[in-house]
Amino acid sequence: MARPRTISDERILDATARVIDRRGPEFTVADVAAEAGVSVGAVAKRFGSKSGLLQALTRAGTEEVVRRMRAAGSVRAALLTWFDRLADPVVATNNLAQLGVDLIDPELRALLARHYAVLEAELEVLCAAEGLPPNAARVLAALVYGISMDWSVRPRGELLARTEEDVDLVLKGMR
Repeated sequence: MARPRTISDERILDATARVIDRRGPEFTVADVAAEAGVSVGAVAKRFGSKSGLLQALTRAGTEEVVRRMRAAGSVRAALLTWFDRLADPVVATNNLAQLGVDLIDPELRALLARHYAVLEAELEVLCAAEGLPPNAARVLAALVYGISMDWSVRPRGELLARTEEDVDLVLKGMR
């Protein structure tokens, strides 16, 4: 009989996110194992490799953002959930650096494309419910991605405040 798992995948993936926040793409499976309080072998057995960890983290991240968008209930509130955990410039920079590395890996790039498509589809539903024009979701998604990238490189003020200001300005023009 197999031993029941005492450490959840969620715990390991949460540890992965925290390690990326601190170290960016320089993280190792050993860093994740230490953060999660498990052996390297346990992480490797569950996820296979660093790429496997990143793939699982991307899938979980997509599910989490969709859940939060649906709970937000409006276009504006949904957009504000996308990058709210990146409020610290170091965390934002480390995650942006990891994104650059992810884009090189074909499997991770495909998962990111799916992530972006899923978020845009959720946003389309909210935009339609609010009577926004066609393609509003695409424009708003590009706006928020651009804000996060610009702020990661040139952090001025708070990311959430900057996102609110820019989203409000664009939504005002669309309405």
